Amino acid sequence: MTVLQQNQIDEFQLDGVVLLKGVFDDWIELLREGVDVNMKAPGPWGREYLGEDQSGRFFGDYCNWNRIDQYRRFMFDSPAGAIAADLMQSNSVRIFHEHVLVKEPGTDKITPWHHDQPYYCVDGRQVCSMWIPLDPVGIDTCPEFIAGSHDWGRWFLPRKFSGVDYDHTDTALESMPDIDNNRADYDIRHWSLEPGDAIAFHYLTIHSAPSNLSATHSRRGFAARWLGDDAVYAQRSGETSPPFPGLDQRLKPGDALVAEEFPLVFERAGEN
Repeated sequence: MTVLQQNQIDEFQLDGVVLLKGVFDDWIELLREGVDVNMKAPGPWGREYLGEDQSGRFFGDYCNWNRIDQYRRFMFDSPAGAIAADLMQSNSVRIFHEHVLVKEPGTDKITPWHHDQPYYCVDGRQVCSMWIPLDPVGIDTCPEFIAGSHDWGRWFLPRKFSGVDYDHTDTALESMPDIDNNRADYDIRHWSLEPGDAIAFHYLTIHSAPSNLSATHSRRGFAARWLGDDAVYAQRSGETSPPFPGLDQRLKPGDALVAEEFPLVFERAGEN
C-alpha cells in the first residue's frame, strides 16, 4: 500500500528531510496523554537538560514505548510504520525507539547542530525519524534541517545537548562545522507546523532546534525512529545513545537488528 505521494518519497531520498502535513491528526491527543504520563513518571533514561542558570524547562526521555500504553499504541497501530516503509523504500519496518523532547515556555536552551546516526548502534541507509509536534510551532521555533547533509559522506562527533562532544576515538568522526556563522552556505529547512504534521528525516541529516521563548506555549515533540531492511548492529568507539544494555552480548557488528528491543511493526504483503 502506498501511503505517500511519490514526490514526498523522492524529496526524502534526495534531501534527507521532508515535511508531511496532517498525517497524524488522529493521534495527537493520544500522544499528548502519553507525554503527560512520561513527564510525571520518567523512565530510567529521563533527564532535565538545563543548568541552574538557565530558564524554563527542557525535558527529554526515550525508550518508553514498552511501558507507556499511549506510545505503544502509536508505534504499532498508527500509519507511521507504513509511512516509514515508503520513505525508506523498505519492505519491513522495526521500531528503533521513541524520543520525547519538551521545551516549556521561556526555555532559552538551544539544541546544538548534530546528526543522529553516530550516536546510534545502527549502520545502514534505510533509517528514518519522524518528529511530530504536539503543539503549534512557529517557523522561528521549528527545528532546522540541512537538506542533503545525509549524503555528504561525512560523520560528525556526537554531541551532548550541553554542546560538548562525546568522547569517541574513531578518527573518521569530524567536529561539527560552524553552521550558525555560515548559514548562507547551507540549504536550511524549517516550517510553521501544526499538531498532526511530521518532519521525516534520515539519521544522517544534520539538524538543530532553537530555544522556546514563547511565554505561553510549550514545544512538545514526539520523535518516532524506525529501522528498515538494511539496518544492522554497529559498535561505536564510545558511548551510544540510547545505550540498550546487554545488546552487545547478543548481537555482533553486521547482524540484523532482530531483537526484542526492535519489534517488527510493518511488513509488505508477500515479503518474508
